[in-house]
Amino acid sequence: MENDQGATPILDRVAGPADLRALSDRELSQLADEVRREVIAVVSRTGGHLGSSLGVVELTVAIHATFSAPFDKLIWDVGHQCYPHKILTGRRARMHSLRQGGGISGFTKRSESEFDPFGAAHSSTSISAGLGFAVGRDMGMPTGDVIAVIGDGAITAGMAYEAMNHAGHLGKRLFVILNDNDMSIAPPVGALSKYLIDLHNFTPFALLKGMAEGLEAGLPGPMRDGARRARALVTGMPGGGTLFEELGFSYIGPVDGHDMPTLLHTLRTARARASGPVLIHAIMKKGKGYAPAETSADKYHGVAKFDVVTGAQAKARSNAPAYTSVFGRTLTEEAARDPRIVAVTAAMPSGTGLDIMQKRFPARVFDVGIAEQHGVTFAAGMAAAGLRPFCAIYSTFLQRGFDQVVHDVALQGLPVRFAIDRAGLVGADGATHAGAFDVACLANLPGMVVMAAGDEAELVHMVATAAAFDAGPIAFRYPRGEGVGVELPERGRILDIGKGRVLREGGAAAILSFGAHLGECLMAAEELAADGLAVTVADARFAKPLDTALLAQLVRHHPLVVTVEQGSTGGFGAQVLHHVANAGLLDDGRCRLRTMTLPDRYIEQASPEAMYADAGLTSAHIAALVRRALGQAADDRPRLSVV
Repeated sequence: MENDQGATPILDRVAGPADLRALSDRELSQLADEVRREVIAVVSRTGGHLGSSLGVVELTVAIHATFSAPFDKLIWDVGHQCYPHKILTGRRARMHSLRQGGGISGFTKRSESEFDPFGAAHSSTSISAGLGFAVGRDMGMPTGDVIAVIGDGAITAGMAYEAMNHAGHLGKRLFVILNDNDMSIAPPVGALSKYLIDLHNFTPFALLKGMAEGLEAGLPGPMRDGARRARALVTGMPGGGTLFEELGFSYIGPVDGHDMPTLLHTLRTARARASGPVLIHAIMKKGKGYAPAETSADKYHGVAKFDVVTGAQAKARSNAPAYTSVFGRTLTEEAARDPRIVAVTAAMPSGTGLDIMQKRFPARVFDVGIAEQHGVTFAAGMAAAGLRPFCAIYSTFLQRGFDQVVHDVALQGLPVRFAIDRAGLVGADGATHAGAFDVACLANLPGMVVMAAGDEAELVHMVATAAAFDAGPIAFRYPRGEGVGVELPERGRILDIGKGRVLREGGAAAILSFGAHLGECLMAAEELAADGLAVTVADARFAKPLDTALLAQLVRHHPLVVTVEQGSTGGFGAQVLHHVANAGLLDDGRCRLRTMTLPDRYIEQASPEAMYADAGLTSAHIAALVRRALGQAADDRPRLSVV
């Protein structure tokens, strides 16, 4: 392989970060160009987080050329910008497996490489973890310098400031690099962003004062605007210290995050002279170096496979709408009928479908930034004021606000509506983004109503049900991706709280589904029917309150009841087991009960279908469990008539 000048690419000579420290500054700049092309080529074949990785190419090269990983600990916040890092740390040959089953993760992962000292896929954790490493170093652990790279979106979360406040108090040597591209998944919001707009006094880190002065004026227009934003973030009002200085950090910046000589000089000088916590403020451009990403509204944050020349992404073709868009459209129509309906998102308006309502009712959709805790309590306050808030958050991110769900919502009985997107297994993002635990968490809370949509039509009904429910908190979950293709109602019907439905009847066994695995349950019933086993399939709809009458009917009329859900142990099946045990429904021994949940382990990345196969939750697994529980081998089953 040769570059445009016919010489062997520098990247081909890089086996690990140590090789970068033997390169000249000019060669490092060339290496960055080669890494950028490599990232584009890889992601065009695998899909993934492109824009964020392109934005940190020069920074990644400069860090590895300056510091000595893995002895020095480099922590990438969120981790979705780590592709250049992976290419330079011995994983280049495996990048074709990025986010694929059995391949390398799209995020940093401790079990994958010694160069990933801390796993991350949720935001705003890097400074806390980095401070932990710094304390370990100072207590004699084999750790060198610690570098935490955090974005301007992630730094809006309260956890980042809690960590900086503690770091400043301890005074430990720690490097925090603020990757300021003014473009998180959604534009950063709130007072912090306003703080980025006004230009006041600038007091750079003293040791770099001469270099920093005049930098802004020499930058290109867009970069100069970013520098002015950056200066406003750290400067504060005239006569006051910078925000980070008030927290105990020394501040360097802003620096051009795509200027290799500037980055190298900044990092080398800071490493040589810093004694306590330092924040280096770098201005970068998400999607840098690839025109389709630079000009895209989301800077190609997350992409499917794409054509490198045109940037056109390959999209799966389906006649069924995505659950997320069904939710967004349905809520918007409900909001048109009820002015009390408002919505809250934590930096994911498009990801949750709330951008649909935002376009029509911009004053009634609130993006709180990456601040799930605040978002939940903010929604609780609006509910207490008499509004009807919908808090739309991915299942995996709702975990971050669980205490607020308990203390600020459920304990007070406030009617906050939780729309839980990405429930169940989500595919290439892997275990970090799996929506596995929300049912187990929420169904244990007194007064909480917990629903799950069996298909997209049921989701329409559940949005309407939640909108009309004022008796307390209510949650409904639905998966990522397309629905099953059922006809959607013109308007949602308000469901009876705690009432399920029966879709087909048979006497051999009953399958009780909770949520979007309903289709698999129906397919399992078809497989069993082909063998002469007629089974009932019911859709529970509610994990809390349970349809106890339906449960009693299923237990009385079937020798076997199997519950199926797209969640962890301790969820819907546990609620059913608890009820039937206390109600004595199994005391006569005429019926057996089995539960099918996600296994007690994390399911690694693959397609959702492959992940559910790994979890033992396909239609074939359901049918096999029914046969085993009935004591019938596959080749020796009595033929029963289908009801």
